[in-house]
Amino acid sequence: MDNTIKYTQQIDQLSKQNAYQLYDSGDIHQLEVGTVKGLQAIHRYLFEGLYDFAGQIRELNISKGYFRFANALYLKEVLAVIEKMPENSFEQIIEKYVEMNIAHPFLEGNGRSTRIWLDLIFKKNLKKVVDWQKVDKKRYLQAMERSPVNDLELRFLLQNALTDQIDDREIFMKGIEQSYYYEQVE
Repeated sequence: MDNTIKYTQQIDQLSKQNAYQLYDSGDIHQLEVGTVKGLQAIHRYLFEGLYDFAGQIRELNISKGYFRFANALYLKEVLAVIEKMPENSFEQIIEKYVEMNIAHPFLEGNGRSTRIWLDLIFKKNLKKVVDWQKVDKKRYLQAMERSPVNDLELRFLLQNALTDQIDDREIFMKGIEQSYYYEQVE
């Protein structure tokens, strides 16, 4: 096995343990919900000691495939606009989530951090969370890829996976497992 793959798997395992600890420690209840500061705190919690940039807004441009995320030169201004977006309905929350994904504020670990961030917004404003086990990886990744143009597919996938079991440890833990599964390259 390639050393890079081993290193990536070690980081994933350690950050996954940090995600579990975020819930079990109760620290998750101390986070600002729906803010950039709250998202940075999640990222820092997951990746502290694993990446030098844990919790820090990126200063470099990044892309995935042919998609270029928000330009680093304007990223702080973009994040300030996203932070002010309304969160009063399911549709507004999804729109905010899609915009945060387009911004991609960190060099690595955006998906894992923003899925927790999204669930905290749902929990606070709708008294719901996503049961990520009900969200197929391939369909989710395709929906996310298309969401900058049209978020209808993403809304459909997540709407059908919402649960009112907002304080269920198993829902959270299995959601973390699923979140890390989404990030695995196959």
